Amino acid sequence: MSKNIHGPVSTPDPKQNHILASLPAKDYARLLPELVLVEMPLQWTMSESGDHVNFLHFPIAGIVSLIYTLEDGSSSETALVGNEGLVGISIFMGGESMPSSTEVQSAGQAYRLSRKVMKREFALGGQLQHIALLFTQAMICQTSQMAVCNQHHSLEQQVCRWLLMTMDRLNSNEIVITQEMIGKLLGVRRESVTQIAGLLQKNGIITRHRGRINVVDRPQLEERSCECYAVVKAEYARLLPFRQK
Repeated sequence: MSKNIHGPVSTPDPKQNHILASLPAKDYARLLPELVLVEMPLQWTMSESGDHVNFLHFPIAGIVSLIYTLEDGSSSETALVGNEGLVGISIFMGGESMPSSTEVQSAGQAYRLSRKVMKREFALGGQLQHIALLFTQAMICQTSQMAVCNQHHSLEQQVCRWLLMTMDRLNSNEIVITQEMIGKLLGVRRESVTQIAGLLQKNGIITRHRGRINVVDRPQLEERSCECYAVVKAEYARLLPFRQK
């Protein structure tokens, strides 16, 4: 696995997003002039719960978390998106807004597409519509599986699952994140995450240093994770078998 540190890519290219890369040449050429490169700084709130979303984002680096916040202020992550997908499904699903907010978990870059253009493309009924709907189905699988995971699996299993899903989307063994942030995303206390991270480090699976986690034994991490990671990964592979065009 690549050891590259995640963050802004050196030569941004829309085809570093798997959905854009999978489009037929004529569809991609029609869309290309409408795509605008934007930075995704750490902890940027792209949209709040209930917002009327005006832009779709196709990440090429970094990770965006969908976060649901309760009235008492507690919150947890319901899904995460990297360069395999897109952010802003409410634009084409007809709901106009989402009950969750979207926040950048790992800094990166994305290509932005206006609401107007996405609606036009979706109405054409072409490949972008097809792939966007398949991605939405994959997201539903991820959200459902994470809900089951949070209810039935141990915190250690959840942390391992989260690390694996994050690594896959960063294409890196290193994750730049605080244990406090992991706690927020999993909806648990920071002290609980610190305890699990200490155990994983003691067993030689990860190392930690100043807000960075390095996974040094991925096979052991996968073994300690629950089946939820494999289920979601298999469903994404089944629904979205992307190929570079």
